[in-house]
Amino acid sequence: VQLVESGGGLVQPGGSLRLSCAASGFTFSRFAMSWYRRAPGKARGLVAVISSSGDSTDYAGSVKGRFTISRDNVKNMVYLQMNSLKPEDTAVYYCNYAGYWGQGTQVTVSS
Repeated sequence: VQLVESGGGLVQPGGSLRLSCAASGFTFSRFAMSWYRRAPGKARGLVAVISSSGDSTDYAGSVKGRFTISRDNVKNMVYLQMNSLKPEDTAVYYCNYAGYWGQGTQVTVSS
């Protein structure tokens, strides 16, 4: 199993970023996928989850209405569109499948 995140960077408050996760080594279309994040000094926490078909999603309360998780079961990709970013969204973002983790991608929201 391999999960490779990309798309992080430095963005000003109110800005947007789109994170991507390329998955391989398992039957991607059969499993739910999720994004987590670890902010400085805090434990890793769930951000968003999407069902295997993409029909069902759920979000942490702190990001609901600002972030959107999606997936492409042809390309074996999962995405996290992040809008209206806030400094408190600063964290390393991780893609997750069944306990497997990618290396993470840093998102920094700062003016």
